[in-house]
Amino acid sequence: MTLEYYIILAFLLFAIGLYGAFSRRSAIMIFISIEIMLNAVNISLVAFSKFSAIATAYGHIFTIFSMVVAAAEVTIGLAIVLAIFRHFEDIDTNDINLLK
Repeated sequence: MTLEYYIILAFLLFAIGLYGAFSRRSAIMIFISIEIMLNAVNISLVAFSKFSAIATAYGHIFTIFSMVVAAAEVTIGLAIVLAIFRHFEDIDTNDINLLK
């Protein structure tokens, strides 16, 4: 496989995640869409690292760092969603106006 196939796959995953993040109302589905976008970025980082002229592991290192950040994002996001669910008994993002 060439680099172009990996980039096309990453672009399609990112587009699916972006569409899911903008079209869904459920906070859980928005988090899943963001995770799909982060996985697309991870695929492109590893692909660029694999096909680079200098054989280094920088892409793999950035991918691991991105996974750690994604895990922290999910942990904090789910804690916020749980707190909102306990208060409103619903996680629809259109009904939540705590920041106003």
